[in-house]
Amino acid sequence: MTSVNTIMSPNPAFCRPETPLLEVARLMLDHDCGQIPVVDENGHPIGVVTDRDIVVRVLAQIRDPSDARAADAMTTPAYTILDNSDLKECVCLMEDIQVRRVPVTDQAGKLVGMVSLADLALADRKTATAEVVKEVSKPLAPIATY
Repeated sequence: MTSVNTIMSPNPAFCRPETPLLEVARLMLDHDCGQIPVVDENGHPIGVVTDRDIVVRVLAQIRDPSDARAADAMTTPAYTILDNSDLKECVCLMEDIQVRRVPVTDQAGKLVGMVSLADLALADRKTATAEVVKEVSKPLAPIATY
């Protein structure tokens, strides 16, 4: 049994709901990632901001990104996986909710890592990677606007 903590990327960048959106975008650039978890004061994930969230929820609505915060663009709830979960469970979660990345938490619910399609591929999980790509590529309902 392979557990999530063997392939996850540890210590991911994160932000708080009040973090300016431009700072969130800078975190994505600095950490070469397309998703930043949003955590509460205890380090528990409450949502995520993706590069797509920024475009669809802020820029496409012609809102000034310099006035926006992470909470204005984040997707909630944050679907997470425990660090000691079986990798197959993580793959199933990614397929079910059609995401390419999942925040990883410890037993106390604190953010400790991220699992992405790249992590699956680098762990030489070709079948799992292909399964997730197939499922997340299926058409989904349009993203909600606020």
